[in-house]
Amino acid sequence: MAESTKQQREARRRQRQYEARVVVHDVEVDRARSDNKRAIIIIAIAAVLALASQLAFVLGGFTTQGPAADPAQTDPAATDTAPADPNALPDATVPPTTIAENREWTGEITFNETLALKVTIDGAAAPQAASNFIDLAQKDYFNNTACHRMTTEGLFVLQCGDPTGTGTGNPGYQFGPLENVPADGLYPAGTIAMANSGTPDSMGSQFFIVYEDTNLPGGYSVFGHVTEGLDQLKNDIVTAGVVPGRSESDGTPVAPATITAITLE
Repeated sequence: MAESTKQQREARRRQRQYEARVVVHDVEVDRARSDNKRAIIIIAIAAVLALASQLAFVLGGFTTQGPAADPAQTDPAATDTAPADPNALPDATVPPTTIAENREWTGEITFNETLALKVTIDGAAAPQAASNFIDLAQKDYFNNTACHRMTTEGLFVLQCGDPTGTGTGNPGYQFGPLENVPADGLYPAGTIAMANSGTPDSMGSQFFIVYEDTNLPGGYSVFGHVTEGLDQLKNDIVTAGVVPGRSESDGTPVAPATITAITLE
């Protein structure tokens, strides 16, 4: 009898241990599921924020508005004009693509008198955008213009080329279509591309410099590349951050970012 009672107690003890292990396992499973749900929610929120910042970049600030150019024209029409701007050129017409000479140009974009970015301009891959940039640079259009926008989260660009410093300035014309657009939407660090207002024929004088690899929806004409000086740009301008505008990470650069000269040959 004593032996039987002992066996029964042992059986009950083992049953309690088994039930305890089941409870612990269930708790651990529930915790793992909860952690997975939290992780999925965090990833989803991050994805939404990244998409929102990209959409904000596409939809905001590129206000070089005006009638659309005809993509079929060899030289995008001199009749294409943008709204009157006090900084518009007196001969506000889209420069001919021949200015770029279907070749690579080299030169410098100088900020704040001392920060020099060495650049190449690709007149073969993007003849219209390159010709436009070269023409405006040769006319000193960009001299003493402050870069009005910088993004520091999700998108990593410095936007320049508006003499008004507001994001609404233009040379008095607009052009298109898009050229040399990355098929995968990736704009590597050092890329120089034309800004637009969301349509292929809305480019003017505004451009942006990518200082870290950036994925952008839509399309932007890539016409150049920074070959030297990007680290100094990041140290002198980017690290100082932005005065919040569209968001905490999208606004006007805190540090001075004024183009004082552009030389190309």
